Amino acid sequence: MKTTLSIQQIEQRIQIIKTQLATLGDMRPGSLSKQYNVCGKPGCRCKDPEKPQRHGPYYQLSWVHCGKSTTQFVRRPFLPLVKAELATYKAFRQLTEEWVELALQAAKMKLQAAKEAAKAASK
Repeated sequence: MKTTLSIQQIEQRIQIIKTQLATLGDMRPGSLSKQYNVCGKPGCRCKDPEKPQRHGPYYQLSWVHCGKSTTQFVRRPFLPLVKAELATYKAFRQLTEEWVELALQAAKMKLQAAKEAAKAASK
């Protein structure tokens, strides 16, 4: 069940969201995946017929920006930094989605109030 907020409560929440957005650090969009590869060397452990052991893991970052899909490998020492930037971007997206939802809710309420005021004034 969704609780209905007043316009004032919505505007207060939007101000909190703006403050939270201003404090966000470095960010990047995308997702991180683990890759395991097979090389072409004969006799390598990755080609073992009984217990093949692929090489890896290698970490790959994938994202789309301005309609362009991009991937890049991330070295293990940089994983914590990249994961933190991905988490920051996720928080950014959640906050902006909430802001838009609240702004739409407030706009709808203001329009309804204006209609009611115009209706009352015409009587």
